[in-house]
Amino acid sequence: MIPEAREVHLSRKDRKVLEACCRSPVTLQRDLKRARIVLLAADGRSTRSIAKEVGVQPRIVSLWRHRYADHGLEGLQDKPRPGKQPIYTKTTDKRILKLLDKPPPQGFARWTGPLLAKALGDVDVQYVWRFLRSHKIDLVARKSWCESNDPNFTAKAADVVGLYVAPPAKAIVLCVDEKPSIQALERAQGYLKLPNGRALTGQSHDYKRHGTTTLFAALEVATGKIIATHSKRRRRVEFLDFMNSVTAAFPNRKLHVILDNLNTHKKNEDWLKAHPNVQFHFTPTSASWLNQVEVWFSILQGQSLSGTSFTSLKQLQEHIDAYVNAYNDRAEPFVWTKKKVRQRRFKGRRITQL
Repeated sequence: MIPEAREVHLSRKDRKVLEACCRSPVTLQRDLKRARIVLLAADGRSTRSIAKEVGVQPRIVSLWRHRYADHGLEGLQDKPRPGKQPIYTKTTDKRILKLLDKPPPQGFARWTGPLLAKALGDVDVQYVWRFLRSHKIDLVARKSWCESNDPNFTAKAADVVGLYVAPPAKAIVLCVDEKPSIQALERAQGYLKLPNGRALTGQSHDYKRHGTTTLFAALEVATGKIIATHSKRRRRVEFLDFMNSVTAAFPNRKLHVILDNLNTHKKNEDWLKAHPNVQFHFTPTSASWLNQVEVWFSILQGQSLSGTSFTSLKQLQEHIDAYVNAYNDRAEPFVWTKKKVRQRRFKGRRITQL
């Protein structure tokens, strides 16, 4: 049953507003229909005739006639709707974050969505996942960090970087290190054609070991060229033998050698006394990334060693030697681009030692 029609009296100001609303091309359809209903009602039209002209139900016309008569233009706006009360609140979010600060259940390496939901007891696992995604919390990804606690970090870093940026005149700067236990693994390799026609290169999961080799390498900072030799072990005697070959490659030249803090690199005063033209420079503790030869080892691994197969240790060594020769033909020095090297603490990060 349609309520009794209310009389609508428009002020001049309200009429201008409603007419402008009807003329505007950007007016929403719902607002346009409400404005037309009120304008037609003000002209004395009946509810049913307005409903037929506007294209709505008579009860809709009656609703907006009453709303305008009672509240004016404000009555034509939608009333706020409370909606359904949320099941989970900010208190739930705080509970999830608080639980993440605690160690996972005994026997588990890390928290997962189902483990969090089970520990909370009254929170659905889907909400847990949504909350983690919204806060960009990844429970699976892992990052490692290495924070140097060397009290002389600044001085050592400045010494090494200074050799890169402004090397001493008439001197050779070398970065020396070892890549130990490179395995000669024999794997079946070839192309694998998938049912969809796509061809992939691959290797078998099983392999056969043929021994390991330790690669000693020296990178000449000025040219980027590599001097490398192989050894079975990584002791002080092998290191000094390699250094003897390095000094022989640069006779009568002053050598500045950058090394990391491996024990075999230190306490070699007798050898240094016998080679007064050689000076050792050590990177800060836990900062071997300052040694440029580490970058070359990464290049070697990616371009020469990954995904290869060797039937003998000799084949592995010859393969590495061939790569070193090819690399030296096109070698270029690394360019130091970092403007500042400083010891940075983990501020504002949540690091817990369990």
